[in-house]
Amino acid sequence: MDSTNWNLSALYDTEQELETASQEAFKRALEFEKRYKGVLKKLSADEFYDGLKEYESISQLLGRIMTYAFLKFAQDSNNGTFYAKYQNAYTNSSEHLLFFELEFNTLPPNSQKRFIAASKKYAYFLDELTKAKAHQLSLKVESVILKKEQTGSDAFARLFDEYFSVLKFGYKGKKLSEEEILSLLHSPERSTRKAAAAAFTKELKKHQHLLGFIYNMIRRDLKTECEIRKYKSAEEFRHKENKISQKSVDALVRTSEESFYIVHEYYEKKREILGYDELYDYDRYAPLSGADEVFEYERSREIVLETFGAFSPVFADIAKKAFDEGWIDVYPKSSKRGGAFSHPATPDAHPYVLLNHTNQRRDLFTLAHELGHAVHQYLSKDVGFLLSDTPLTTAETASVFAEMLVFDEMKKTAGKEAKKAMLSSKLEDIFATLYRQINFTTYERAVHAKEDELTLGEFNKLWLEQSVKMFGKSVKLTSGYKIWWSYIPHFIHTPFYCYAYAYGQLLVLALFGLYKSGAMSDFREKYIEFLSAGGSRSPKELVALFGFDIEDEKFWRIGLDEIKKLVDEFKEL
Repeated sequence: MDSTNWNLSALYDTEQELETASQEAFKRALEFEKRYKGVLKKLSADEFYDGLKEYESISQLLGRIMTYAFLKFAQDSNNGTFYAKYQNAYTNSSEHLLFFELEFNTLPPNSQKRFIAASKKYAYFLDELTKAKAHQLSLKVESVILKKEQTGSDAFARLFDEYFSVLKFGYKGKKLSEEEILSLLHSPERSTRKAAAAAFTKELKKHQHLLGFIYNMIRRDLKTECEIRKYKSAEEFRHKENKISQKSVDALVRTSEESFYIVHEYYEKKREILGYDELYDYDRYAPLSGADEVFEYERSREIVLETFGAFSPVFADIAKKAFDEGWIDVYPKSSKRGGAFSHPATPDAHPYVLLNHTNQRRDLFTLAHELGHAVHQYLSKDVGFLLSDTPLTTAETASVFAEMLVFDEMKKTAGKEAKKAMLSSKLEDIFATLYRQINFTTYERAVHAKEDELTLGEFNKLWLEQSVKMFGKSVKLTSGYKIWWSYIPHFIHTPFYCYAYAYGQLLVLALFGLYKSGAMSDFREKYIEFLSAGGSRSPKELVALFGFDIEDEKFWRIGLDEIKKLVDEFKEL
């Protein structure tokens, strides 16, 4: 078996199996509706519990079907029609399940409490469901929204993905993919970085009208949804999904922006080391001497396995399964989706990791990052489908922690030049995960605050305004950089996702500092408990396992202090 491509047999062996499963899901959804619709209030606690388990089982079957269809599409965007077929089948089945959560929220409080008390591990799920009542609509309206999903924001997200998966960037007579052209921004040659940035900008500019239109449609769709669901702002729905308060998000953004001076200090020092009069945006990822190591996939694999094993045999065992059993699609391919992700799939299967490995140091850390996600997703499968979905705020914890483990291990044996290069690379990763994501969040706030459709000039202006906050005078932004908002997929797929990266980064730095200090003797056990909980407990409760309060600005400053220590260490070297 080729271990560098996905083995989808954990989901389905053949497309005929997939089709049979889809038909089964529809049949079961119909039967579920006939049995339970309109009668929840008449059920005994045991009968309701049986119905809830059946609801989860059908939902998991649908999730399994859509995982297979999505992975085929991510692997090859030419499978768009195939993906659309099963999106439609998913919608048709889901329409017959839609009543269940809505009807539960119409029950008298006493009935709800009785059912929650008898629902064992599902109690948290049902309790959280009651909190969503204020934003739920009638069954008729919810059915229309469900039907329209495929031609609304989901359709524009699909168009965005298909477009970028086949987009090519002309560079020195070659046609490069998005991943290949962006990887050149890490070249040690300044002329290469500058030319790559110019080529990327030149091609992006040709597609600005379409990309701007897509983003405007995403904005309008979200605005409409928020209006009819009575959300106070465009971002409130995301905080509800993430099970955190606006207060904690505002505290994160505020404390992060107040520490942008750390970014400025770092880039000023990097400019000195490189000997430049000005550091331009295409110089941000310029490697320092000692950073020219090649990290082939096999080498990266061994580093990650050794590091995970040193931390916990549990981590190493899951990672080994991922490598050996076809959980990972490794290399860039024509029409393959760019970037990287770990898809949780369903508890009765296993996660699937997408990479675009190009043998650079950052690819090693991307591998560690995505396998951290996979470990988290695999550990949480025991809580079941309805509770395994982790809020974005804690979903990034395991991934960033895994990166820190690999970084810390490699730093131990590195010489001075290699250590300096590693610190530089790690700080830039942290800046990308923390400060850049805060930039993205404030950009989204500015974009979604506008009433009318934005012109391309307005998108560009807001992008530069927010970017300058992060870089100050330490990085000079070129005129082409103003359009680089248009390739960020999170703006299209998951509005207001990005602060979750920053949240996870600072949470991890605080946790990692606690782990390295040795002050908590049972840290590993608590950490595995944290990951295994999935979405069955609130982020506030989970973080409290380590004695932290996510709504206290002092907590966020713990992580920021850890970054400052790394910058100081870099400057001393």
